[in-house]
Amino acid sequence: MCGYTRLDRVRYAVIRDKLEVAPLEEKMRESRLRWFRHVRRRSINAPVRRYESINIIYCRRGRGRP
Repeated sequence: MCGYTRLDRVRYAVIRDKLEVAPLEEKMRESRLRWFRHVRRRSINAPVRRYESINIIYCRRGRGRP
């Protein structure tokens, strides 16, 4: 994309700075927060919002493959 190959052994951070692109972790955090804000705007009675108040005290999963 910017003329480097894997054989040039240039660090990803250097390429990212040169292209002025945000880190992947930051983009993932943005998308998660966007979804969270979307859910928070829903009414309290919506199925998605009902699961916020569930308290799982003890839940043990079975052994082995599901």
